[in-house]
Amino acid sequence: MNTDEQKKELVRQKYSEIALQDSATNAASCCGSGCCSTEVYNIMTDDYSTLEGYNPDADLSLGCGLPTQFANIKKGDTVIDLGSGAGNDCFIARHETGESGKVIGIDFTPAMIDKARENAEKLGYNNVEFRQGDIEKMPVTANVADVVVSNCVLNLVPNKDGVIKEIFRVLKPGGHFSISDIVLQGELPATIQQAAEMYAGCVSGAIQKEEYLNLIEKNGFQHITIQKEKTIVIPDDILSGYLSPEEIVAFRASNTGIYSITVYAEKPAACCPPGCC
Repeated sequence: MNTDEQKKELVRQKYSEIALQDSATNAASCCGSGCCSTEVYNIMTDDYSTLEGYNPDADLSLGCGLPTQFANIKKGDTVIDLGSGAGNDCFIARHETGESGKVIGIDFTPAMIDKARENAEKLGYNNVEFRQGDIEKMPVTANVADVVVSNCVLNLVPNKDGVIKEIFRVLKPGGHFSISDIVLQGELPATIQQAAEMYAGCVSGAIQKEEYLNLIEKNGFQHITIQKEKTIVIPDDILSGYLSPEEIVAFRASNTGIYSITVYAEKPAACCPPGCC
């Protein structure tokens, strides 16, 4: 797992496995296929079932927040969902934007795109579409989205700065995003940092919270706000695959924190320096 392409291929393989599982009998999670026990598969996910537009067939329990709940989506908006999976956030966004709006889901795993399109077809939605592509280079023209949402995806992307630049590009001036993601405070043990399963599991690919927020500011966004934050506790039965009992005790005693944050930010309504909008 030395190169960015190797990391991407790892994620593609893991999430293809999840997409091809029967979600009714094989609950999956952001931990990825096989990296956590079924008893703790939902250590990061939040409950979507009370949100309007929720569809259980599209919920693979892959998220770490509820970005669509905080996204201030209005009727007629164009919404882009990054890492759209089986379509869960897209369908909730579609409820908010209504028939007069449009929702575009982007995912680079073909099996996820197929599953999302199948779900949209069953629901009869003609204003929700799914495009296969890399969110570091989105298959979308500039200045088209009123809102961008994403749920536990940027931590899986090696070039986070590139994704944030792309979010800025595709948003209309005055548009905004609401993104849930995993961030760190403190350093993870080396064995966790190097574990492929923990990368696909949304942990070892996470960056420091301050660095994450600085990247957003550096790329021209304003009114940056943390809408929600929660602590993620990795159970001992997962940690024991990477750490000795003594190392687990030391890790628990350290100041390292793993957090899910939902971040809001706006693209300025007026163009800033030449070429930025």
